[in-house]
Amino acid sequence: MQDSHLFEYAVIRVVPRVEREEFINVGVILYCAKQKFLQADIVLNKEKLSVFSGTADIVAIENNLEALKRICTGGKESGPIGQLDLASRFRWLTAMRSTVLQTSRVHPGFCKDADEKLKFLFEEQVL
Repeated sequence: MQDSHLFEYAVIRVVPRVEREEFINVGVILYCAKQKFLQADIVLNKEKLSVFSGTADIVAIENNLEALKRICTGGKESGPIGQLDLASRFRWLTAMRSTVLQTSRVHPGFCKDADEKLKFLFEEQVL
């Protein structure tokens, strides 16, 4: 297992009506300390969301999902959270919240290539 690295991931969810606790998986965020990797793959199926909730503010949801990706990338254009270290950004992004955008609990695993694992999990959990 010396070629395998510990990673953590969470599924990104849109919860249009928080009080009903129904959600749509829209992405996966993956963090691997050894590979210095923090990235999210996201796709918002607007048609599915409209069926789920005709009153969802799709533009606001898209803006928040883009902000999430910017925080993963880091840098000045990602705001104060985006300037934290990778682990702190991941913990902040995956903190429990009661909002329209939420994440699942964090799940650990081992991988050789964090980017490949993110693609696999995205296909498995979202597509």
